[in-house]
Amino acid sequence: MKLITWPVVAGAALGIIAPLLTYYGNPGNMGFCAACFIRDTAGGLGLHRAAPLQYIRPELIGLVLGALASALLSKEYRPQGGSSPITRIVLGFFAMIGALTFLGCPWRAYLRLGGGDLTAIAGIIGLFVGVLGGIFFVKRGFSLGRSEQQHKATGLIPIFFVLLLLFLVSTQFSFGENLGIFFSSKGPASQHANLWLSLGAGIILGVLMQKSHFCTIGAFRNFVLFRDTHLLNGVISLIIFAFITNIALGQFHLGMENQPITHTQHLWSFFGMLLCGLCFSLGGGCPGKQLVHLGEGDNDSALFVLGMLLGAATAHNFGFAASGSGIGAFTIPALITGFLFCLYVGFTHKKLEA
Repeated sequence: MKLITWPVVAGAALGIIAPLLTYYGNPGNMGFCAACFIRDTAGGLGLHRAAPLQYIRPELIGLVLGALASALLSKEYRPQGGSSPITRIVLGFFAMIGALTFLGCPWRAYLRLGGGDLTAIAGIIGLFVGVLGGIFFVKRGFSLGRSEQQHKATGLIPIFFVLLLLFLVSTQFSFGENLGIFFSSKGPASQHANLWLSLGAGIILGVLMQKSHFCTIGAFRNFVLFRDTHLLNGVISLIIFAFITNIALGQFHLGMENQPITHTQHLWSFFGMLLCGLCFSLGGGCPGKQLVHLGEGDNDSALFVLGMLLGAATAHNFGFAASGSGIGAFTIPALITGFLFCLYVGFTHKKLEA
């Protein structure tokens, strides 16, 4: 068995780069979190007005651009789309609700564990159960339908928006009071590494994630269905290298108390990530993979990411999101609605007969 594979390299890179970004200014155990960074970006665009959570995260921009460069070089840039677009948007929406209940995406769950945060365990178990739910539906014939090949120029449309985000954050664009983009002066979004360091880190990870096809959801799915550990080894590598890097940087803190940007309501962490696991399974991959696919020209993934952006805005405008003190006022109804939607999609979306 080969020990050094592309997923192992990609997982190791994420496990090293994320703690380094924390060391240079990003929030604790949140060196690279796709869900949290989409939330901050939504705030930076003014889609929600939670003042501590407003900053267009360059890491996400770099991740997409790195994936685009890698896909072009490897001739894997293949624009496609048209597979259940509305369903994908809503799945992305509820995936974000689940992530903001747990306070992190699957990447952050493993980074939290690698930093000694034992509250992540409940979320990781929930994620695994959610993936099992997705496997259940797949075995019953679940499908969102075939994506159709699209014109190459169509795949670049989301890239134009990503480049616009880079312009906005690099120029701190504003044309008057409360007109332009927003920057937090305190709170998690005010904690960030240098813009160009963050962008470069994202580009490196984008290249490696695209090359390796790294996916935390696929890691569980492939192991359960085929006993294939190819992607799972990448997840293990992520945790190990995050553990080593955090110890080297003096950022490792073992326990459940006083962990950065988390809460100890383990039941809701479990259910939040269970919803994430279901949504990501039904939608075709974890948020990191969705962003990488966006760079490959996949407009289905672009719609899923759009759903996450809308979910982040709604979660903070309507009290669905959790905080360090626990779940929000309306988190539970939002989770229940998300589960009902996933059940509806799972039972009704079948492979169409030719």
